[in-house]
Amino acid sequence: MIITTTDFIPGREITEVIDIARGSTVRARNLGKDIFAGFRNLVGGEIDEYTRLMADAREHAIDRMMADAERLGADAIINVRFMTSAVVQGASEILAYGTAVKLK
Repeated sequence: MIITTTDFIPGREITEVIDIARGSTVRARNLGKDIFAGFRNLVGGEIDEYTRLMADAREHAIDRMMADAERLGADAIINVRFMTSAVVQGASEILAYGTAVKLK
């Protein structure tokens, strides 16, 4: 499965636009990581615990988007974007979406 943020794939012809492919996950913080993050917040710097949490969530959302595109019979997903939103206090949704297409 080819995935790109562009609206074309160099050297390939898009023959059909199928639908929007999407995948999402909702992740919550955990108390243990919150304690370490609180300390890091006091001294400054990157909060590694949250960086890893969000990176894992993005990968999970991408995997689900690819599965959705495969279900649609797509060869590629173009114009891929990410969106985040707070669901409840301490939990966020990561949404990956793009245009599922067929290639020649």
